[in-house]
Amino acid sequence: MFNSIKKTTTKYTGLLIRMDDISENMNWRLMDKCELLFDQHKIKPLLGVIPDNQDPELLKYPKNSKFWERVSDWNKKGWEITMHGCNHVYTEKSDKSDIFNYGGNSEFFGLEYKIQLQKIKIGIKKFENNKIKIRSFFAPNHIYDINTLKALKDSDVKIIIDGYGLFPYFKHELLFIPQLFYKEMILPFGIQSTQLHINYWDDKYFKNFENFIKKNEMKIINLDYILDITNPNYLQKITNYFVEKTLKTARFFK
Repeated sequence: MFNSIKKTTTKYTGLLIRMDDISENMNWRLMDKCELLFDQHKIKPLLGVIPDNQDPELLKYPKNSKFWERVSDWNKKGWEITMHGCNHVYTEKSDKSDIFNYGGNSEFFGLEYKIQLQKIKIGIKKFENNKIKIRSFFAPNHIYDINTLKALKDSDVKIIIDGYGLFPYFKHELLFIPQLFYKEMILPFGIQSTQLHINYWDDKYFKNFENFIKKNEMKIINLDYILDITNPNYLQKITNYFVEKTLKTARFFK
């Protein structure tokens, strides 16, 4: 019985490496170091690529003229290329009435369905022009509304790398893979994704991340692994329910 519990716990414990703000303009020196690190440890991260980056803050970083060649190379390695918004420019603001009660600036929240759909289609087309098929998405600043979810579903993008819970879950006919923490960490039990912004790192932070990878590489998983094991049972649904209620309430009153 103990071995059975241990086997189940191991199966449903893992961390998906999610990297945010991957674009032509970014900290390419540290990105190159991360790529070497991932290759050394046979890790297949999930890269949140901004298909049409127009974010003024990100445009200050060095530009890689061969960006889409790099993205294509990562895709060929089996790394998951995920759509991270469209242009990463915040034009709207949520009053914590967004899907996750985050509140704050948004690229999507509050826009009409047709406008959100158009933005998502523009992003998908950019990937298609570079022969990359997108199946997952996460919005800048974690902010979505019902129109965002509908536009994604209608664009055949049905995996969102965001949400509350200890396990992936289905809602609005979409699969959500939870992202809870701003710092990389592995819980004793559950499936999570990270939120890594390497543009804000320095060499010391990278060294800490490298040590984290070396220590936990056996618990780092990829998106396909998550999809293979995802079939939420009653216990997982109940656990997710209480985690979601607790965190959404905490965020609402923050």
